[in-house]
Amino acid sequence: ASIEGTMEWKQGCAMRLIEARTELGDVREKLEGMGLDGEDDDVDFGEYPGGDESVDEAKSDVAPNEEADKLAEREAELLQIIANEGTDPSFEWTGPAVRIYFPDEGSAALARRDWASRVPPCVRFASCGGVQVADTSGDAIVMFFCPRASEAESVEEILYSAEERLGENLRMTVMVNPLLVDMGVTGFGMAGRRLRERLIDGLVPAYYLRTLPWGALTRVWPRLFTVWQEDEGAEGGYRMIRAMDRLPSNPEVEDIYDIENGNMDAPREGTGLLNALGDFVNGMTRL
Repeated sequence: ASIEGTMEWKQGCAMRLIEARTELGDVREKLEGMGLDGEDDDVDFGEYPGGDESVDEAKSDVAPNEEADKLAEREAELLQIIANEGTDPSFEWTGPAVRIYFPDEGSAALARRDWASRVPPCVRFASCGGVQVADTSGDAIVMFFCPRASEAESVEEILYSAEERLGENLRMTVMVNPLLVDMGVTGFGMAGRRLRERLIDGLVPAYYLRTLPWGALTRVWPRLFTVWQEDEGAEGGYRMIRAMDRLPSNPEVEDIYDIENGNMDAPREGTGLLNALGDFVNGMTRL
């Protein structure tokens, strides 16, 4: 999914940045030609410190004038454009929006302060908690950044409300590092299972990385989930030991490692009651 107009906005920022750097060089060259150092932010273009007569005489030939003031003002404007990486703070975005929800208002406020000049103008920052008063009628993509179990109810409410109001205009919902089921908050009983069925099971893990004491579990959509084991002799220091079309559970991951390293036998064919009971007991002993 993409937002119309963001590519043109990025290209415009890049052009303004290039033009600002080029013009800044010309402005500073003119200032140096007038006997003024444009790179020194402490220079006062209307006053000069005292010195010996030869220096004072040389500087007197460059009288403070309107052109020098305009060049100094333009230099400051160009430096600000470069600092903003070509973005225009006064630009008002009127197209579809990407709204990022943070767990709390403090995190959202920090994002507004530190990320505003680093993300496209279509991005809006919000928080899961509190009363939702922002106009979300133009949202096209909704993202939840590290939602925790304590925000699970708010995430559900925001998501279902957005789907109901926006309909087909809502192109995508993304959750980054969600932790919506937690023993201390939702538990792993009926409440946790219902939450998983309502909210989590329908999600597609697009990017997944979990480090393990002996390797890692990864996935890059649309590829399979892959289990990797550390191996100094392999390229990159890891070798793949299993690929699966679904996210394996923790006991399954450990079984894959044990089978690969000869610590246990591969499971027998069939899914009889005794085999299932054995898998359950083995899983419980690992908790």
